[in-house]
Amino acid sequence: MILNIRVDHKTANIGTMERSAQKLDVAFQEILEKYAVVEYIQIKTCNRTEFYMVLEGSPKVEYNDFVVETDKKALEHLLRLASGLESMIVGEDQILGQIKDSRKRSIKEKCCGRVLNTVFTKAVHVGQSVRKKTRINEGSVSIGSAAVDLAEKVHGNLKCKKVLVVGAGKMGTLVAKALVEKNLKAIVVANRTHDRAVCLARELGGSAIHFDKLGEAMKDADVVISATGAPHPILTYEKVKESVPAENLHHMVMVDIANPRDIDERVSELGVKLFNIDDLRGVADESLKMREAEAVRAERIVEEELELLQRSLKHMEVEPLISSIRADAEKIRVKETEKALKILGDMEGKERVVEDLTKVLVKHISYDIIQNLKHAAEKEQKDVIEAAEVIFKGEF
Repeated sequence: MILNIRVDHKTANIGTMERSAQKLDVAFQEILEKYAVVEYIQIKTCNRTEFYMVLEGSPKVEYNDFVVETDKKALEHLLRLASGLESMIVGEDQILGQIKDSRKRSIKEKCCGRVLNTVFTKAVHVGQSVRKKTRINEGSVSIGSAAVDLAEKVHGNLKCKKVLVVGAGKMGTLVAKALVEKNLKAIVVANRTHDRAVCLARELGGSAIHFDKLGEAMKDADVVISATGAPHPILTYEKVKESVPAENLHHMVMVDIANPRDIDERVSELGVKLFNIDDLRGVADESLKMREAEAVRAERIVEEELELLQRSLKHMEVEPLISSIRADAEKIRVKETEKALKILGDMEGKERVVEDLTKVLVKHISYDIIQNLKHAAEKEQKDVIEAAEVIFKGEF
């Protein structure tokens, strides 16, 4: 059984997601202890935390706090996710890279086996196909660019404003790219390493500062966009109050696109206009309206590819039996070929003739058997497969 358990922006706001992500980690450990989990992959972004698992048998897994889906529904969700259909900003491209990274990490940690490797490889293929065959990502905005747009809507034109970007990771880079497109300059603060901030600042044409100078950089900032991977708030109520003069607080816009959040929500009590991921839903709705027709086309592609994926997975179930049949047939072929060659004596070209003949015979004899087994797997005819195992492998 393939199991997907998740919490995302569709079912929770940022506060609930923060709390649920920790609960989901606990639930995942419970599943590992309670059931026979053969493979697993985690996907974690600012808008979601998900686990995909392959479990032996078909146990009933239930959690009221999360979305729990199995087999076809779980596969469909992943293909839709890779296609950008499940993103807050419909059609955004970043999720495809995040799915690739999750798969690579799981392979490195030896948690990804044959089934999930097949499933995630297919998901990436479908995501690429949707973007090639539709215009769902045309002019696509990311969470980073949506944050910049939100700040601009609130603050007005940012060209003469000082914008401070906190975090130089993937999300911070998306913010930086959005700023570049608007011909803005920004100070970039690295969450961990100053070198990374320097590289990003160079791309912006801005400047980089050390993280311990963050308070000083905030003093006269008009806009602060924070996107680090810190496990706790880095811009606390106290830090903002101490760093920013009172007359500047009421003119400052802060946009927090981190999960968990970087900015203490009490900062808004200081007069700062504070926004988080939940406030980007308006941009998301506008994006969806622009891409509704393309989303319908993408859904058709997902539907077709889902059917092909299910068929492949069902074929995988009988592949060990098919491999066994082929191996046994090959043993017989080699044995009988040797006999035939001895009988034929010194006949010129006998090896090639006999080899070709026996290979063709084995291929034709086993073809219908193999096709029928695949068909039985597709139709989930367990009794047929079990009978074949008895007949061909003697497994009573």
